[in-house]
This record gives sequence, structure tokens and C-alpha cells, in this order.
Amino acid sequence: MRLPSLLSLIGFIILIAATYCPMLSAFGLVTMNVYKMNQPFGLLLLLVGIIGILCTFFNQTKVTRFTAFMSLALVALLLLAAFLKVTTTFSFIPFKGINAFLTSKIKFKWGWYVLFVGPLLAVLGALFSKKKLIVPAKSPAATV
Repeated sequence: MRLPSLLSLIGFIILIAATYCPMLSAFGLVTMNVYKMNQPFGLLLLLVGIIGILCTFFNQTKVTRFTAFMSLALVALLLLAAFLKVTTTFSFIPFKGINAFLTSKIKFKWGWYVLFVGPLLAVLGALFSKKKLIVPAKSPAATV
């Protein structure tokens, strides 16, 4: 296995493992991973990771490249959705001070770093992978 393919494979494995890492902590009592935040979106990330691993294993460079960029886009979309959800969670409270205090108690955890490292490695591996060079065999009549 070439180094870029190995890099993509490691990136997709990290993506799958990162979905189980803590992403948000609410009031220091509850930590949430991707599946607790949004289970269908977590399953979609898991499916993209598995497809990426299979395509890397079977040396399908175009599909691997597509799944790598798709995983990066999905993780960025998840971060945007989580940020918007956190900022609007307590917007029903009419007092801005209480709203800001409660919103400040929801913390982003270290799992986001791991979740971004996986797709970034997969994209780097997909960008550096080269297409196979097929050299046609010379026929015996051409050498004479």
C-alpha cells in the first residue's frame, strides 16, 4: 500500500473513531458525542468512513477522493450546526444576561480536533495519490 493510500486509510479510521469522542459538555454533567448530538448525522459520517476505507483498500482513487472531501464537508457542517445550536439553545429566555450565562456553560470538547484531523488526513492522502500509469506492452513485431 502506497503512503498516500495509507494516509487516507488512517484518516478514515480516525474519522470513525472520532465520532465516539466527547464533542460537547453541558454544564459539566453530560458529555455528548456525535451520536448523542444527532444520531442520523453520526451514522452518515460512519457510512462515509466505511465507504472511504473500502475504496482505499480496493484502490478506487476517484471514489476515495470524493469520500474524503465529503467527510470534510460533513464535519464542517456538523461544527456549524453545533455552534448554531449552542448559541440558540437558550434564546427563549427573555433576559440576555441569563441567556449568555447558560450558553457559556456549554463547552466544546477536544473531540472536535480529532474529528477534523481524520478528514484532513484523508484529503491529504487523496490529493497526493497518483493515477496508475498503464504502459502498453510492446509487441514482438515492433522490436524487429
